[in-house]
Amino acid sequence: QVQLMESGGGLVQPGGSLRLSCAASGAIFRINAMGWYRQAPGEQRELVAGIHSDGDINYAGSVKGRFTISRDVARNTVYLQMNSLKPEDTAIYYCSARVLTAPAVGPFETKDFWGQGTQVTVSS
Repeated sequence: QVQLMESGGGLVQPGGSLRLSCAASGAIFRINAMGWYRQAPGEQRELVAGIHSDGDINYAGSVKGRFTISRDVARNTVYLQMNSLKPEDTAIYYCSARVLTAPAVGPFETKDFWGQGTQVTVSS
């Protein structure tokens, strides 16, 4: 119903920057919130940053002041600008979206969707 396409991951040296993008498409009536999560090997998935339809933003404490989440409402796209990257930021980063879907058949429903993930590696 709704697809999330991520891009922008890769290998970067400590102190470097990366910008992740996530575009949502499909049976979207309204996007209530979008966010970025990450999961390092052997760790649980954790919220990195989230942005709500009213503009409210929240960050994990470990990334405050280094990462910035933003959105392009017209393009159904969310971005994560990551600066001053550290080796501990290494993880698979997943985009998520809470969407009020508008299917061709059936009622509108609010559902959560996930992207496939993009690898971010911070290493010298």
